[in-house]
Amino acid sequence: MLKQSLSQKMLQKLSPQQIQLMKLLQIPTATLDQRIKEELEANPALDEGEENEETDMFGSTKENEGGESESEEFDEVPSRDEEFELDDYLNDYIEDDPISYKLKADNYSDDDEDKTIPVAVEDTFHEYLEQQLGMLKLEDERSMQIAKQIIGSIDDDGYLRREPISIIDDLVFSQNIIATEHEIEYFLTKIQRFDPPGIGARDLRECLLIQLEQKMETGKEDYGDDDLSRLRLSYKLIEDYFNEFSKKHYQKLQRYLNINEEQLKEAIEEILKLNPKPASGYASNSRSMHYIVPDFTIVNRDGELDLTLNSRNAPDLRVNDQYKEMLKSYKENKKNKRTVKSEKEAIVFIKQKIDSAKWFIDAIRQRQQTMYKTMYSIMQYQYDFFRTGDQKMLKPMILKDIADITGLDISTISRVANSKFVQTEFGTKRLKDFFSESLQTNNGEEVSTLEVKKILTDIIEEENKRKPFSDEKLKNILRDKGYNIARRTVAKYREQLNIPVARLRKEL
Repeated sequence: MLKQSLSQKMLQKLSPQQIQLMKLLQIPTATLDQRIKEELEANPALDEGEENEETDMFGSTKENEGGESESEEFDEVPSRDEEFELDDYLNDYIEDDPISYKLKADNYSDDDEDKTIPVAVEDTFHEYLEQQLGMLKLEDERSMQIAKQIIGSIDDDGYLRREPISIIDDLVFSQNIIATEHEIEYFLTKIQRFDPPGIGARDLRECLLIQLEQKMETGKEDYGDDDLSRLRLSYKLIEDYFNEFSKKHYQKLQRYLNINEEQLKEAIEEILKLNPKPASGYASNSRSMHYIVPDFTIVNRDGELDLTLNSRNAPDLRVNDQYKEMLKSYKENKKNKRTVKSEKEAIVFIKQKIDSAKWFIDAIRQRQQTMYKTMYSIMQYQYDFFRTGDQKMLKPMILKDIADITGLDISTISRVANSKFVQTEFGTKRLKDFFSESLQTNNGEEVSTLEVKKILTDIIEEENKRKPFSDEKLKNILRDKGYNIARRTVAKYREQLNIPVARLRKEL
């Protein structure tokens, strides 16, 4: 049985302005200019350029007693019978211009040299491979298209990780060419002879074998008997005992190959000269180069830290003068008169665009304020690190610590820290790398897990690589240094640092 009922609910909804601010907080400086360009194109009432008024460091807006920006709400077109008084309606929009949101604490000025990063123009990796197709002396266009399809299926590491049947399907759908697996294999073996060596391999084992095979072929005249013997041993090691090699079972390898430790060491050194990612030398694969643009800069000026916010990519914004003049014109020409519906609609359109422009300018201003406030609090919290660059000086710090200091929400701090960088005298660092949990020492002192990770890295770097420390041994060493830590925690930190287990760190 269907029935209707009424109920009341308390819901908390974000305004469009709040949503806009949260999105802007997540954008790093490197892409902020693009977001502003999009808004400039979408809203004709938004213009680029400085306002004439003098501004304070962070800018200001009119606020009412409740602390909210003064702005009337008017989203619907007025009805035919509604009184439409332009004087009351337009005054705020003619007189109250938004001001510059930019900080004077900026790390870029007109006096700075406008430096650009040169980007080399060169062929991509796949174009380089296609240029070598001429060496195959292909007889017809069909063969050329099959070879090109194989090259196009090679990934940015230089591997062909697609199955022949998938390449065959691609040829049917894209080129209307029916090929066989035998043809795919035939052309692939030809492409695997291209430069760089190892290209087109299906896995690491095949990649290394191709490179060793080419070295033996091209170096016959230059290599002596000992060199060729070492290369053949390396080839046999990879071809027949790749699993044992990858797991560093050195004693087994010596026994299987009937060689001594010195011979094994020489063979492994030959393998380590090979490139596990043949295409790694081609940085222009994707035709896009990514550079880190720091959002903040911290400079040590005679022991005092100076923080600046990079707003170079954010131009000054204002409301378009033409739109303001249109409102003034309406006010002067239609004073004390009612407007017709079309004129009312025009005014509403203009007001909506000006509202949108003001909201965007205010959101950018709030973004700058929030970012500066957050980074300043982080700088003060980690003052000793920013002054010395010593990672051991980093204090345990979580998002809540900075949220409590700034009075901002934890989610806001998280958005600021995400994808942002700060330039220091000791390199450019990620903001999120300064956040860490705490660990208690044997003396009851709270230290950052970043400090423990740094010490763990130092211990592993100094270990005897013939007998690397196990996680249990690492735990004992750290405990001897006063860090109360469990073995599983050592394993977790080691994995986070991308350090392999002891067995894989072993060297001859």
